[in-house]
Order: sequence, then C-alpha cells, then structure tokens
Amino acid sequence: MEIEQIEILDFLKRHSPFRELPADLLEQVACSIDIGYFKAGSEILRFNEPLHAFHLIRSGAVETFRRNGELYNRLSEGGFFAEQGLLRGGKVRFPASALEDTLIYLIPDRMFLQLFDESEFFADYVEVGYRERRKSSKAREQASADLLGATVSTLLGRVPISIGSHASVRQAAQLMSEQNVSALLILHHGDETAPDGTLAGIITDKDMRARLIAPGLDSEIPVTDIMSADPATIDHQRYIFEAMALMLRYNLHHLPVLMRGKTVGIIAISDIIRYESQNSLYVVSSIFRQQTVAELQSVVPDVHACFLRMVNEDANSQMIGSAMAAIGRSFKQRLLELAEAELGPAPVPYCFLALGSMARDEQLIFTDQDNALILDNRFDPALHGSYFEKLASFVCDGLAACGYTYCTGKVMATNPQWRQPLRVWQQYFKTWMEQATAERLLHSSIFFDIDGVWGQTQWAEQLQAQVSKQARHQPLFLASMARNALQRTPPLGFFKDFVMEQDGKQNNSLNIKRRGTAPFSDLIRIYALAVGSDANNSLNRLKDIIDAGVLPKGRGEDLRDAFEVIALTRIRHQAEVLRQGREPDNNVLPEQLSEFERKHLKEAFQVLSNAQSFLKFHFKA
Repeated sequence: MEIEQIEILDFLKRHSPFRELPADLLEQVACSIDIGYFKAGSEILRFNEPLHAFHLIRSGAVETFRRNGELYNRLSEGGFFAEQGLLRGGKVRFPASALEDTLIYLIPDRMFLQLFDESEFFADYVEVGYRERRKSSKAREQASADLLGATVSTLLGRVPISIGSHASVRQAAQLMSEQNVSALLILHHGDETAPDGTLAGIITDKDMRARLIAPGLDSEIPVTDIMSADPATIDHQRYIFEAMALMLRYNLHHLPVLMRGKTVGIIAISDIIRYESQNSLYVVSSIFRQQTVAELQSVVPDVHACFLRMVNEDANSQMIGSAMAAIGRSFKQRLLELAEAELGPAPVPYCFLALGSMARDEQLIFTDQDNALILDNRFDPALHGSYFEKLASFVCDGLAACGYTYCTGKVMATNPQWRQPLRVWQQYFKTWMEQATAERLLHSSIFFDIDGVWGQTQWAEQLQAQVSKQARHQPLFLASMARNALQRTPPLGFFKDFVMEQDGKQNNSLNIKRRGTAPFSDLIRIYALAVGSDANNSLNRLKDIIDAGVLPKGRGEDLRDAFEVIALTRIRHQAEVLRQGREPDNNVLPEQLSEFERKHLKEAFQVLSNAQSFLKFHFKA
C-alpha cells in the first residue's frame, strides 16, 4: 500500500462501522477511496443528481438538507452521508454543503454496495443505526442547555500533538500526516524569549495551503515562518460557551486548551458543532459567506432563530449577550470587507470601533448601532476624508439594513466628530478625564465601553490602557460620571410599586433597559474605572470590583444576582415579542409577568436603588 492509503487505513480503523470490518476488506476499502476537497460554503451534493460515492468526512464539517432547504443534519470528522441515495436509486436525496473547509473520503458506489452485502454489521450500522443516531441527535439537542454549562475539558479527546519551534515545515507536515491531525502545536525550543515547552504558536492544514503551498515556499523553512504566533488560548475549566465566543470573535477554527499554563489539548469548531445545533457559529460562518448587503439581510432570520434557541434553552444573560455581540461584530467585519472591495484599500490604516453593549458583550436582538473610527495620525482630511466618509456610510447603512438601527444620538462613524486620528482620540479621553463636568460627560460615557473590531485594533487597546491607568486618579471625573449615572433611576415608587412610563406610545409599561440594565451598566462602569479594571463586560467588571473590596461585604454578589434578574426579564420579553411576529422592544408590561417574576423584579430594582444611594455617597456625587 502507498503512504496515502496507509493513512486512510489508519483513519478507517478509528471509526465505526469500518473498524469492525475484517482486515482484508478494510484494505480493499482504503485502496478504493478517492479524496475530495470542498471550501467552506461550497455545494457538495445537489438534490436528485446522480450519486456515485459514499461520503466519509476526514476533516471539516458538513450540513445536509431536506429538499425544501430545511436543515437535516450537521456532521463532522468520522460522519458520513449519501447512503440513503445510494440505497434508493443512486440519486441524491439530501443535498449537502461544506460548513467549513472539508476533506471527504469518497468510497465508490460499487465498494459501498459490496460492504453492504458482505458485512451484516456495516449494513445494520448504516441503515438501522443511522435512524437511531438521528433520534439520539434530537435528544442531545433537547439537552443542549446542560451542555452550554459544560466545561471545555469535556470536549478534549486525544493528547495534543506538538513539535518544537526549531523544526522545519516538512517535519511538521510529516508529523501531522502520521498522527492524522489537522492542527499542530508549536512549542518553544531553545528560544531566549520563553522557556522550553511553552506554547509558541499553532499551525493548521489551512496554514500549509495558504502560507506555504500558495506562495510556493520551500518546505525546509522553519515552522515558525508560517505558524500563527501567540494564539488565543482557553483554560480547561472555562465553559464551552466561552470557548465558542472566543472562536466567534476571532474567527478561529482551532483553540489550544491550557491547564495550569500547560497545553493539554486543542478543540475545533467541529467539536462545538457536536454540542450545539442551530448555533451562533453557524450564523457567523453564514455572515462571512454573503457577497452583498442584500444577502446579509437574508441572514437576519437566522440571527433571530439563534436568539430564540438560546432563550428556550435557558442560557444565561452572559451567554446570550456574548453570542449576539459576536454576531454583531461579524456583520461589521463583513460589511468592512465588502466596503473595501468596493472602495479599494484604505489610504491610511484605521480601526473600526464597537461601543456600548456590543463592546461589553451584552448585545441583544433589539439594539441600535454605536460605532466610531480611529484613523492613522497621517490622516489628511483633504486627501483621505472622502474615502472614510464613504466607508462609514457603507457600514452604517448596511448595519441599519440588517436590523441595527441608527443611533439617535449620532454616535456613529458617519459623524465626523467620531471619525478622528488616534492623537485626537487620545486628547478626547484626556480632556474627559482631566477637565470633567457632568455636562461634558453626559453623551460621552458610551466611549468608556470600547472594543476594536477591525483594522488596527491595538489602538483601541491603547485607549483602554490610557483610561485604566488615569481614571482611578481623577475623583472629579468619577464624581461627574456618578452624577450622570444617578439620572436614570429604577422604576420604584414610595411604596415599592412599579412607576410606569408615561411617554405616549409606551404608556403603563416598564422600559427595562432605560430604567434597569442601563443604570446597572452605568453604576458598574464607574466602580470598574475606579479600581482600574480593564474588563469590558459588566459581570467581569463586577468580579474585579468585588475582588478590590470597595463595596460592603455581600453587596457585589447582590448586584450580580439582581443584574441577572433584570437582564433575563428583558431577554425573555424580547423573545416573546419576536415569537409573536412583532418588532422587539424594551417595554415590559408588569401585568404580563407572573407574581413570582414581579416580586423578584421589584427586589432586583431595590438592590439597584440601594446601590445608587451608596454610589452617591462613595463618589460624593
């Protein structure tokens, strides 16, 4: 057998129903296989077309569909499809597409039918077992709420395969082939910059194709020349949803897992796909496949479905907020790609910013857009102004088309005030902190929730570092921020009854954002600035605040629980409105809440009210 066929044989030996076959029959299968490669988003099988092979997934992820376009199944490494068509006339019954870059082993129809005739186990597994696995798949979907609470360690399988940073690309490729892996960890070896055995980078099949083969480089170059250096990592005790959010945010296909600083495994998108059907990873993948703004609009129903699924499965507010924020970032990133394709490359570097709830990973289904542009200090309005004006308009108009309404306060990159060189932004923040007044900060607090989503994102990090370093030493600034935060109070009357909105269209309702989650975010932000926290998310900020000991004992935990009650009330309200086919909003009608919900909501608002009183005292506001 040739080396490639030996590799195929080793793969078959690890997966049912092949590993149960006699050795001689298994070798026949390995020698008969052809290999197909399909790019992410490409069509693999089309309904009713002639079918000539049984499809076995070597790496990647595949979706199969019913003829009406409804999703039928989602498969990853070791999964197979097309057996139904081969057994019923040799025509495709379930169309298939590649969810990510995918390698497929194609077993000829004659070989498949021979296996079906000669191996009772193979026949039962494929024909009967498949139906049973579909049933268990649906059961897993019902249990996915539990899986959302599982830790990353539950996804780990084999020991990670690694190689030293001194190795060549050829050696790395040989090891990946021998071990049948699509990703390889690169560990420091003989480097002065880091201890031996620590993580230096990661290399994948995709890196081999894009960074070695496509440019025509010599395979004897150091593996460090084509690896992704200092990759994002996650601790084994973190939750699966956090790994998912990290992979969404940075469009990662592989994520190294650490235990006490040591790499103990790698998880891939396909690992998470096994746990999460109709997932936000799929939505993000779909966003990046769209070629026009109109096509991006067509993804909006999938976003709504993803939101409803997470609510139905009792995901907490942090899970939902981070997933929706990742989807929102993906819309921005794809729109910027399309804008640059239409307008040409940017004349000077820039960073596109997300502000507010998206930057905090607290975005929901009903939200406006808050964004800005940091431009390179070489920016010349006469030479470059027109380009960035068009870029901002393209993105903001595209976001509006996809359901992210224009900001009524015009905090958008289309506003020249928020489309400035880095030095101007640095001066903005310096002035806000050193020459603070409540009036000056009234419409600027949103800029203290900032996240770079495209381009020179390190500029956003520089601004965050500037704020983290300086804000805690500016008592007038903190007092002014606190004074503004106290303008939005919880909707409780003297006798602890709800105080309803009386603004015309939304009479006798509670604006759960304006009177609940927003003042909570404002309050937490101020304490976070005071303790020098560099976190963006409110709950992560609250952890830093609790650790700093600036609140009375137990008060931070009360704030955390109260925030969750109010946030989930808002989330469930938006989900219910969405189910009814109406436009989501933030206006909750108390009479539509149960007595239990009303009681806990009042208690949560009371915690907020008490916290605002302490805020006023603490910062002398």
